Amino acid sequence: MGLLQPEPGLLIWMTLAFAVVFILLAKFGFPVIQKSVDRRREYIDSSLAAAGEAQKKLDDLQVQMDEVRRDAEKQKTEILRSAVQTREQLIAEARRKAGEEGEKIIAAAKASAQLESDAIIRDARHQVALLSIAISERLLRERLSSDPQSQTALAERLLAEMDPEKKAPEDKPEKE
Repeated sequence: MGLLQPEPGLLIWMTLAFAVVFILLAKFGFPVIQKSVDRRREYIDSSLAAAGEAQKKLDDLQVQMDEVRRDAEKQKTEILRSAVQTREQLIAEARRKAGEEGEKIIAAAKASAQLESDAIIRDARHQVALLSIAISERLLRERLSSDPQSQTALAERLLAEMDPEKKAPEDKPEKE
């Protein structure tokens, strides 16, 4: 026979050897392989379930993080708004106090100016009175020195003005 056609005895022995190996593998090898494959499948399934849980937790954490971020933004907005209000209140208070201080300063300046004005007016009146007295004195000296009769008449008239009970004599016209 040729190379491609096996002999019937060889064919029987080959079939018998194949059957023995197959039976041994089916009894001892395939269950071990099957257990290994089953363990691997369970590990993969548990890993997939754990990955699903982790993904779910990650999604929940992402939602919580978004909520926390929104809350933080709201708080930031509120803090900024209250800071602006506080700033505006402080500015308004400072302006009000500055206005009050300005009014006090202006009132004090007006009072001081009024006091100075009164002092200047008193001083001016005093100076005018002194000047009037000096001028009157010179005029009287000049008039009285020339006429002794007018001196006597003027003295009597002044005494009459000082003492209202005494009646002054009728004024005589003065000579010029």
